Amino acid sequence: MRIAALLVVALLTANTASASTPVEDLFRDFDLFGSWAANCAQPAASDNPHVAITMPSPGLVLEDHDLGPEFAVNRYSVLLAAKLSAERLSIEVIFGPGTENEQRQKLTLLIRKQTRRTMFNQPEGGEVRVKDGIALARGIRTPLLKKCG
Repeated sequence: MRIAALLVVALLTANTASASTPVEDLFRDFDLFGSWAANCAQPAASDNPHVAITMPSPGLVLEDHDLGPEFAVNRYSVLLAAKLSAERLSIEVIFGPGTENEQRQKLTLLIRKQTRRTMFNQPEGGEVRVKDGIALARGIRTPLLKKCG
């Protein structure tokens, strides 16, 4: 019984420690700041998204997803981040912050060897959009983005 109680306390402590790490620190630890694209040498397009991750002020981490000139840039404000493993990061974001289409979403990113892939995405109160790296609506893998520069 005591062992079970100690395990519960240890798990709660580990989760609290992970949740208390500032977003910008985890983004630095995973080397996420900067530009990302499927092909950095080619312009942004629906099949070659460009993602810019910045911190315009302390505590404010933004992701801008550019799908090319025929689309508006999708902005995400990162609210929370938690390290799931050495290669996985869970994040909570607001899509379209400050707009009438503002929406909270949960994502899981797979990050390794200067690449990142969205493995999970679900809007708050909505259906899962990405599961196991597959965009469910289209049945295709999410793009593998490489760190540019």
